[in-house]
Amino acid sequence: MGREAKPVTDNPRSSVTTIGSSLIPIINKLQDILAPVAAGSESSKISLPQVAVVGSQSSGKSSVLEALVGRDFLPRGCDICTRRPLVLMLENRPAEDGTGAEESEWGEFRHLPEKRFYDFTKIRREIQAETEREAGLNKGVSDKQIRLKITSPHVLNMTLVDLPGITKVPVGDQPSDIESRIRKMIMSYISQEKCIILAVTPANADLATSDALQLAREADPTGFRTIGVITKLDIMDRGTDAGNFLLGKVVPLKLGYVGVVNRCQEDINKNSSIAAALAYEEKFFRDNPVYSSLSDRCGIPQLARKLNQILEQHIRIVLPGLKAELNSQMHAIHAELETYGMVMESKTDLGATLLNILSKYVEAFTAMLDGNNPEMLTKELSGGSRIHYIFQSIFVKSLEEVDPCDDVTDDDIRTAIQNASGSRNPLFVPEVPFEVLVRRQIARLLDPSLQCLRFVHEELIKISRTCEVTELQRFPVLRKRLDEVMVKVLRDHVEPAQRMIENLIEMEVDYINTSHPKFVGGNKAAELAIHQLQSPQGSCPQLLNNEKPVSGGSTKTWGLPVFIGNLKSSGASFISRSFGERNNSQSMPPVIQLREPPSILRPVEVTEHKAAEIIVTKLLLRSYYDIVRKNIQDLVPKAIMHFLVNLTKRTLHKTFIQTLYRENLFEELLQEQDAFVLKRKHNQELLRVLEQSVQTLQKFEFDVSSHQMGKFRYHSFSRSFATNSTA
Repeated sequence: MGREAKPVTDNPRSSVTTIGSSLIPIINKLQDILAPVAAGSESSKISLPQVAVVGSQSSGKSSVLEALVGRDFLPRGCDICTRRPLVLMLENRPAEDGTGAEESEWGEFRHLPEKRFYDFTKIRREIQAETEREAGLNKGVSDKQIRLKITSPHVLNMTLVDLPGITKVPVGDQPSDIESRIRKMIMSYISQEKCIILAVTPANADLATSDALQLAREADPTGFRTIGVITKLDIMDRGTDAGNFLLGKVVPLKLGYVGVVNRCQEDINKNSSIAAALAYEEKFFRDNPVYSSLSDRCGIPQLARKLNQILEQHIRIVLPGLKAELNSQMHAIHAELETYGMVMESKTDLGATLLNILSKYVEAFTAMLDGNNPEMLTKELSGGSRIHYIFQSIFVKSLEEVDPCDDVTDDDIRTAIQNASGSRNPLFVPEVPFEVLVRRQIARLLDPSLQCLRFVHEELIKISRTCEVTELQRFPVLRKRLDEVMVKVLRDHVEPAQRMIENLIEMEVDYINTSHPKFVGGNKAAELAIHQLQSPQGSCPQLLNNEKPVSGGSTKTWGLPVFIGNLKSSGASFISRSFGERNNSQSMPPVIQLREPPSILRPVEVTEHKAAEIIVTKLLLRSYYDIVRKNIQDLVPKAIMHFLVNLTKRTLHKTFIQTLYRENLFEELLQEQDAFVLKRKHNQELLRVLEQSVQTLQKFEFDVSSHQMGKFRYHSFSRSFATNSTA
């Protein structure tokens, strides 16, 4: 196809280029640099200045883009044609001397590097083929970009993104929510602050309900980034015009509107050239009295100049922030790469890395236990503070809430006392029932003590699995082996701690030290029992373990005062008198038959003496249990800390070295997971392109600075030369 399109610039072949005109090529170059790693990476968060073309199906978007390029190169049809975002970079390059018209402009696809398309019909075919490769053959849509650069002496520098047209009804393989998907895709582009929105609306549609303008208003409520394009002005009803639209009286936009005339489908079918369409457009606007007075707002050449100027101005505004954003992203990626570590090749590197990881792991574990973790939580307890909580708020507090007499009834105590007395009626409180009962209560302390040990063991397992050693993310095999070794170490250390706790309880059960200075003692207990019996409410004063020793009997029995004995004597003389009276009687009563004793016997009556015995036994039981409880509350945490927690801290590093630091295990333990290798490779590439982008901007700034300095020196020299000449 020969060159038929007329230039859209005043002097497209001029070799005079200002610094300002190089802004858009700089952005295009950044687009090229970042394109290989843009998809699905952190660089996709970096927004570059560009123009996004938005409109509904059949709004004339493709015709506008082709007119800006001056070539037929976009897929056409009655259904949805743009099914993937097309990033179109236009690069103005003057034709070299001796170069034919056909060779002065060409297209290049990012997915086909080093291949130039001089035939624009083949560009259309490649767009169709690439669309079908990703989005299928039956109207499917994809958000994966197609990137195309067109170099020509007949275009102005700019970057345009042709987005799929807004559709209402799904067709072909399109999902039922195709409208919301396309809207979401469009919003992902036009919501970026660096994006200029080109909202395309046909003149024969209601501008107030334009889909393109509605989306633009959502993304750009102030209208500072939106340019309106009114297409198909030549097919409006006779007697009507788009003058009010173009003047912004219907839907105002800060950047205004441009009206254009598209090629109709008949022109396209007849292969009418774009040059002919531009000539027709120019004549249409010139001959129309309304549009001729709005020449600065009509025609493709005006749209091209407007887009070029707005885009350059926009780039000037965002360029400093863009450089800062690129630098920030580059430093972040560099810091992340450092956490991945370098690829290790020699045994020395492997050994050094393994040793470093083991040391860091032990340091992190110890720091969490000792409260030296630099990343300390502020919302919840963690590490060693949780172990302290288990000791004080769970173990100690739970034991303090236990009453040793809760599960011992008065009948149990009376039965124990009577069994200890044998066939005799006890005159004193025997020690045997007290020892039997107190041993049973002391034995109850074993279960909560072992539960406390289990809780601490579980906490240590949790701490070991939350140790933040970044390098372990690279090596899943090493992470697994560390967990296995840690579990074994803790299990081995639990056993001596458990034996120690069992021994502590057995020691307390095995020897009841009634000579303990804080034990209430038999005599004191008897006094308190009498006081309780004589009290109007039958209450006993609170039993306290005073700091001073309390004297009390430590013999096999504890005697009750004479008061109890007198009660027993009175009852005995009454029985004697009654027996004697019956002996003097003249008539003998009939033989009394006794009932057979039941198989299970329980004490029957509760005398004052027996009530006192029960009270004494309870007082002794509570007093001694309190002594043992305090011992256990103190010694069990000590045993757990010594045999489990502190021993683990002291021996962990040595155990790791002995178990894991072996040359034949280096490669197995330090085998990186595939995802990590790929991520490092990707980030290395990303860092490279970010560094290249920053260098490109720095070079541009240097060129600008040199140009301005050259102009300053030239003007200074001119003024000096003129002054000297005058003199």
